[in-house]
Amino acid sequence: MARNGRTGATPLFKRLLVGRALRSDALAREQLRKRVALPVFASDPLSSVAYAPGEVLLILSLAGLSAYHLSVWITLAIVALMITVVASYRQTVRAYPGGGGAYAVVSGNFGRRAGLTVAGALLVDYVLTVAVSVAAGVDNLGSAVGFVERNEVPCALIVIALLMLSNLRGTRESGTFFAIPTYAFVVGVLGTVAWGAFRGLALGDEPRAPTAEFDIVAEQSDLSAAAMAFLLLRAFSSGCAALTGVEAISNGVPAFREPKSRNAAATLAIMGALAVTMFLGIMALALTSDVRVAENPARDLLAGGEPVGSGYHQDPVIAQVGAAVFGSGSAAFVYLATATALVLFLAANTAYNGFPVLGSILAQDRFLPRQLHTRGDRLAFSNGIVLLTLLAGLLVVVFDANVNQLIQLYIVGVFVSFAFSQSGMVRHWNRRLVRELDPATRRRIHRARALNGFGAALCVLVLAIVLVTKFTHGAWVSVVGMAGFYAVMTGIRRHYDAVARELRLDVPEEELGVRPSQVHAVVLVSQIHKPTLRALSYAKLLRAESLVAVTIAVDPDEARSLKAQWRRQRLDVPLKILDAPYREITQPFVAYVRELRRAHPQDVVSVILPEYVVGRWYEALLHNQSALRLKARLLLTPGVTVTSVPWQLRSAQAARERARRQPELRAPGAVRRPAGPGRPGEPGEPGEPREPGERPPRP
Repeated sequence: MARNGRTGATPLFKRLLVGRALRSDALAREQLRKRVALPVFASDPLSSVAYAPGEVLLILSLAGLSAYHLSVWITLAIVALMITVVASYRQTVRAYPGGGGAYAVVSGNFGRRAGLTVAGALLVDYVLTVAVSVAAGVDNLGSAVGFVERNEVPCALIVIALLMLSNLRGTRESGTFFAIPTYAFVVGVLGTVAWGAFRGLALGDEPRAPTAEFDIVAEQSDLSAAAMAFLLLRAFSSGCAALTGVEAISNGVPAFREPKSRNAAATLAIMGALAVTMFLGIMALALTSDVRVAENPARDLLAGGEPVGSGYHQDPVIAQVGAAVFGSGSAAFVYLATATALVLFLAANTAYNGFPVLGSILAQDRFLPRQLHTRGDRLAFSNGIVLLTLLAGLLVVVFDANVNQLIQLYIVGVFVSFAFSQSGMVRHWNRRLVRELDPATRRRIHRARALNGFGAALCVLVLAIVLVTKFTHGAWVSVVGMAGFYAVMTGIRRHYDAVARELRLDVPEEELGVRPSQVHAVVLVSQIHKPTLRALSYAKLLRAESLVAVTIAVDPDEARSLKAQWRRQRLDVPLKILDAPYREITQPFVAYVRELRRAHPQDVVSVILPEYVVGRWYEALLHNQSALRLKARLLLTPGVTVTSVPWQLRSAQAARERARRQPELRAPGAVRRPAGPGRPGEPGEPGEPREPGERPPRP
């Protein structure tokens, strides 16, 4: 027997992939402890240790080996920035425990436009996180497996699909799955740093990298002071990849167990301490073991005074450090290499926990399609997960899974959100100071404001550096992506606002009556507006024996609000609220109709569905297609009729007017009729599509 009437109605294939559906009241059990939240939200900043040190040294290699000693100052600057950002975001999660991170902070303090700018930056950053992390993992794996090297794009798409399926199974289950590789990587890196330090300090045996004897040919020699400064800024901006993903915890505060803010702040502190320690350790070992890397290793790396040639494979910095500390091919080296490859794949999981949550908040604010606000069977935001997968897969295909090209698009969105967020926190504290009178509290607010102000100034400076040094190298694509998201979100909000204005009741409350009538009629309602009143009026005309309005409590707060408004409007049709423990409309509504049918087997149950009619294809994507799903289920039930009561939006009326201006298309079968003599080019030639609303010819 199907459990709760649910499993049997769902395809077995979906249950095998995603798992058994969870009730809404199981959401508390899906929330995360700190030890699981750390790998879920922090795998991206922790995994950046695998490539951020290499990015710094690669840029410095353009000036030759003599520039390597400057990496010490760049490393310290990145660490200072990381500590500042982590400390600032700890204040953000305490001040904004509802999640949303930078978007919530900026929207609340600078308004909608600034909030959308940050939201667009974060969405771009999350998509790039998936594409870059997976492409980097495939690139690392390809150095050892020839099949992967020859098929990088298909392999990357497979990995992204597996990440999607894992996250569709729910936050807690995916977090448990991702915890092992993330902690294995942390143990591997910390073990490498500890053993390398012990060898050098206690044993006096300094590790030597496989490339320690190589020399580097400077691509740009005799640099002026200004050119060298620009090169250092470019190396710094590339190394700031170590900060990607830091904001994910502030976006996902609702996913933590109680007390949410305290647990999120503690997880941020742990993540910051680990990231700083690992980054400092790998950079120190890279310099002391004389690691050598170059942007064009075949030409710029010299072994015995000769270029190493095109047959040379340049290992990442972390791999060279592992070989120096443990010895190439040793068990510890293989462990570190394996853990690094796995964590690079799983670093994308930070985006899979940030993008859907942010998308849900934006959808609730009507800046993205409302479908992104709904949780799926496993209480994850399934539609957001699928959308992120599609966008990241598209990037991988367009850029051919090339890490060097994708990495240039990175970081811009991160520091746009950092700069706006910290500035917003400064304004937040200013507003608190106006209301706060307690001296001790005011001193704490002054300290918090000073920290956020320093962070804001630092992040604005870094953002300017990133834009100047990386814009022509690909960062412009990120800027275009942010502008694109901004335009789409404002367009969606404009549409929803226009529809709300069009559907708003424009008569006094005392005139909101429904005509008396009489049968078994069931009207599905979601809110009180013009389409609802039209559907109720139509149901009255059926002269039914009984008439009831039914709403599904997908969101209990909305259901309570509707019930209160129903009483306030004094509508003379009873309202019945059905529970929806699995957050879907179809199953509970169909079960109610079938129960009504069993209670009156000799009668007909007439289901009336209010339905929007739109005139543009893309508008259909912005409204739930619940009516279509219900029709498909109810039409198979004996003794049940289904009636759609359409409400034409203005766009549908405009489409009808366009059709009226083309009289030759209104004749039945005109669009299928081939062009006859004297009618060249008439619509209806073979393969010509029908106009919207045109019916196919009758047989």
